[in-house]
Amino acid sequence: MLVEQEVIEKARAGDSSAFNQMVLAYRKRVLGTISRLIGRPEDVEDVAQEVFVRLYYSLDQLRTPEVFEPWLYRLTVNASYDYLRRVRRRGESRMADLSEQQVMMADSVAGGRKQAEEKQKTKVRELVDALFQHVSEEDRLLLTLKEVEGLSLKELEQIYGVKENALKVRLFRARQRVLKAYNTAVADGKL
Repeated sequence: MLVEQEVIEKARAGDSSAFNQMVLAYRKRVLGTISRLIGRPEDVEDVAQEVFVRLYYSLDQLRTPEVFEPWLYRLTVNASYDYLRRVRRRGESRMADLSEQQVMMADSVAGGRKQAEEKQKTKVRELVDALFQHVSEEDRLLLTLKEVEGLSLKELEQIYGVKENALKVRLFRARQRVLKAYNTAVADGKL
């Protein structure tokens, strides 16, 4: 046994530190058993948590500490089977469970989403380029370095040779000019 019988007795009497000691001792073994039974690594932790919750609430039903390990193993197997029944009832499936046609359809849908995302990114890029045409080159460069390239104010201080507060003012004004260009384009019906 991985824990002393006294620890099991203390846990049965309601000692939470003894219960935690049992969980820590058997956690790896329980996870391994569940992993082999359910075959879905992403759900192993959830099922293990359910096992230990069941253990906590049913520990007083344990007849003697000598039968603890087989009893815990039975709890683990039952929780795993319950999980598999729930999954089967909900009709969840993994890619390996799908037919070739279903996989091709899933790929097609994913490809369509990716295409839509690319279109959206292109639209945003074109909008930014159009707005940048209505501001000065200095504003465009400063905003590109800060917003697109992600440079920090400290890095921009070194590039521009000015203090952080002056950069904040420049950035604020540059953003205001871009916002004004955007509002004008919307009002003119160009966007």
